[in-house]
Amino acid sequence: MPRASTKVFKKRRGVFNKGRWKKINGCVEGISTVPKNCAEEKNFADGAKPCTNETEPSATFNANKADREQHVDIYCSTNSYASFLVLTLILWKNNGTDALKCYCDICGKTANHTCETDGLCFTSTSKDDNGVITHSYRCFNKKDLQPPEHPMFCQHSENMQAKTLFVIKCCNGYDYCNRDLSPTLAPPTSIMGSDMLDKDTRLGTLELAFVVAAPICALCIAGVIIWGIWQLKQKHRRYQVDSENSLESCEPMLPPDHSIKDMIDMTTSGSGSGLPLLVQRSIARQIQLVEIIGKGRFGEVWRGRWRGQPVAVKIFSSRDERSWFREVEIYQTVMLRHSNILGFIAADNKDNGTWTQLWLITDYHENGSLFDYLNKCTVDTAGMCKMAYSIANGLAHLHMEILGTQGKPAIAHRDLKSKNILVKNKGSCAIADLGLAVRFDSVSNSVDIPPNPRVGTKRYLAPEVLDETINTNHFDSFKRADIYAFGLVLWEIGRRCDIGGIHEEYQLPYHDMVPSDPSIDEMKKVVCFDKQRPPIPNRWQSCESLRVISKVMKECWYHNSAARLTALRIKKTLANLGAQEDLKI
Repeated sequence: MPRASTKVFKKRRGVFNKGRWKKINGCVEGISTVPKNCAEEKNFADGAKPCTNETEPSATFNANKADREQHVDIYCSTNSYASFLVLTLILWKNNGTDALKCYCDICGKTANHTCETDGLCFTSTSKDDNGVITHSYRCFNKKDLQPPEHPMFCQHSENMQAKTLFVIKCCNGYDYCNRDLSPTLAPPTSIMGSDMLDKDTRLGTLELAFVVAAPICALCIAGVIIWGIWQLKQKHRRYQVDSENSLESCEPMLPPDHSIKDMIDMTTSGSGSGLPLLVQRSIARQIQLVEIIGKGRFGEVWRGRWRGQPVAVKIFSSRDERSWFREVEIYQTVMLRHSNILGFIAADNKDNGTWTQLWLITDYHENGSLFDYLNKCTVDTAGMCKMAYSIANGLAHLHMEILGTQGKPAIAHRDLKSKNILVKNKGSCAIADLGLAVRFDSVSNSVDIPPNPRVGTKRYLAPEVLDETINTNHFDSFKRADIYAFGLVLWEIGRRCDIGGIHEEYQLPYHDMVPSDPSIDEMKKVVCFDKQRPPIPNRWQSCESLRVISKVMKECWYHNSAARLTALRIKKTLANLGAQEDLKI
C-alpha cells in the first residue's frame, strides 16, 4: 500500500542516510541521497571535509570518520544475494508487521478487538424493523474492493444514504480509523419524505385509475342523457298524437269554414267573456309559430297562424306568471270585448319538452304598436283625431262599470303608454297589455289589486304615483292616473301630425328632461317638484285640431288629479272634434 511503502521507505532512508554528507564549497554536510557507485561513496568519505570555519577538521568530524568508512565498506561489499534478502525483509515488514489495523467488534478480546487488512476499515450503522440501531466495526480486504479506486461497497452506501436503513463509511488513513467514523441514518424528515414519496406514488395510482374511469363514467352519463332526451321526445310525440286525436274528436266544435271572429260570435252568446276553455285549448294546440315580432320584460311576441289566419302569440316567461294569469283573468271578464281593446282569443300553458310556456293568443295587427308606427310614419289631422278618439273610447270602456247580471266591473289599466297600444289596419287603435289592471267591485266597494310587484312605466307615472300620495283604496285614483298617461300619449301623436309638410320628429315624453331609462327619483323631481310637462310647439295654435288636442292634453296632466278630465268627457270632446272635421269615427 502507498501508506505502508512510504513508511518503509522512510525507515530505509534512516538506515542508508545515517552518517552521510555532501560536499559544498570544499566542506561536508549531511546528505540524504545514496551515491551513484561505491567508488564515489568511498572517495567522498576519504576526501570529505567538515563545514566549519576551522582549517582543521572538527573533533566530531574526525571522531565519526571511522564510522563513515565502516558504513561505506559494508555498503560496497553487499552482493546481489544480500540485496535480495534485504528487499525480502522490507516486503515482509510491509505486508506483515505494517498492515492496516482496524477496530473489530466481533473479533473478541483475544484479538484485542483488532483485525488487520490490506484494504479498508469500515463502520456501519443499521436499523431493524423494531427501530433498534446497531453499529458494526470491521475490515475489508483489498482484493474484495471493486473497483480499487472507488469501491462500490463504500460509494453505494454514500449515494443511498438518504433512502436506506443501512449506512456505511470507509477509511484507510491510519490504524483504527474506523473508530472515529460515525455514520448516521437519514433524519426523520427524510423518512417522512420517503413516506410522502410512497404516498405520491399511491396518489399517482389513484389518478391513473381516475383517468381510466372518467371516460367510462362520462360515456355512461352521456348515454343516460341521450336516453332521457329520447324518452322526452317520444313522450312529446305521443302527446302530440294524443292532442291531434283529441282535436279531431273536437272538430264538430270547430267548423273548418269558420273564422276566429265567427267562432267568438258563435260561442260567447253575447257575453263577451271569450271562448270556452276547451275551445281555447283546442285553438292553442293548432297554432303554428311563424316568426318573432317583439320582445319585452314579460317575454316574447310571435306571429302565428291558425287555419291560415294570423294571430299574435304572447309567450310569457315563467317568472312573469302573475302577469299572464292576471291578463287572462281580465280578458275573460264578462262584457269586456270591445273594438278598441285588443281581442282575446285563447290562453294555454304548453309543455315544449323542457319547460312550460305560458301562451296568450290575441288578434294580430300588422302595424304593430303605436310607438313603432309613429317612429316610422306621420299622420294627418284626420288620422290624429281617429287615433285619439279610438284610444279614448277603449279607455272609457275599461273605466266604465256595467251593472246587471251580465255586467262588467270598472277596470283601470295602470300601464297605459304608446307601446301598449296597437294600431289597427284602418288607423284606429286598440289598448293591450292588461297584466297590471285593477278591477273595482261595487258590491263590496273594494279594489281588486293584483299581487304583482311590477309597477307601471316610470316615464308615464302620474305625480301622485311618483310621490306615493295616491289613495289605493279609492278606485277613481287609478282611473285618474290612466288619464295622465293618456295625455302624454296625445302629445306623442300630436308631434307626428303633419300640416303643410311640417311635423316634429318622434320623441318620448320628457325626452329632454330625463335620461332614456329614468329612475323614480329623477321623474319625481321633474314632474312633482319642478312640475314640468312636455313642451307644446307654437304651430299647434295655428291648427284647430291640434289646438283642441293640446287643450285636452293640458287638462289630462293637471298636477291635481281631481281636476283632470274623465275618459268619457275626453271621448265626447274628441267625437265633437271628429264631427267638425267631417270624420266618420
